[in-house]
Amino acid sequence: MPDNAGVPSEVEDRPKKSTLREIVESLVIAVVLALLIRTFILQPFYIPSGSMEPNLMIQDHIIVNKIGYRFWEPQRGDIVVFKFPRDPSKDFVKRLIGQPGDKVEIRKSKLYINGNLVSENYLPAGLEFGSFGPAVIPENSYFMMGDNRNNSDDSRSWGVLPRENIIGKAVLTYWPLNRIHLLTGSQE
Repeated sequence: MPDNAGVPSEVEDRPKKSTLREIVESLVIAVVLALLIRTFILQPFYIPSGSMEPNLMIQDHIIVNKIGYRFWEPQRGDIVVFKFPRDPSKDFVKRLIGQPGDKVEIRKSKLYINGNLVSENYLPAGLEFGSFGPAVIPENSYFMMGDNRNNSDDSRSWGVLPRENIIGKAVLTYWPLNRIHLLTGSQE
């Protein structure tokens, strides 16, 4: 075997990085990763209004899964964050009630989809709200409503939500600490 004692190794040939440079490189990588995650995968939002009470309260902070709806369609009961159709600079959060092709109707504070009564166990007991419809939801559109039906600017007033306005599905309330919980559709 040849003796490599006098031959410098590749590691020894590389100039040593300064500690400051290593810290800066680590910070740049962390910022880039955080921006990529926020842009394409998960994003925090806060709740500015009472339209989703009692399930989401004013000033709750939530995490939204932005990638999931690229692989599957939004489902009835999902809590969805989207760009408001009348002003896309504003983000709204509502519950998905009607899917493309559904006939949505509200009679005597009860929701009917395609003529079938829908159990809405996420609503406060005894909540009464006005009638609506019937309305058939067009392709690539969704009917959205807040859980606080008497205090919600939703599809009953501004119409259906175009598919391209959807940002993602709310999956977790993370603030305040005493309200941390998963958001699982109709099981809130």
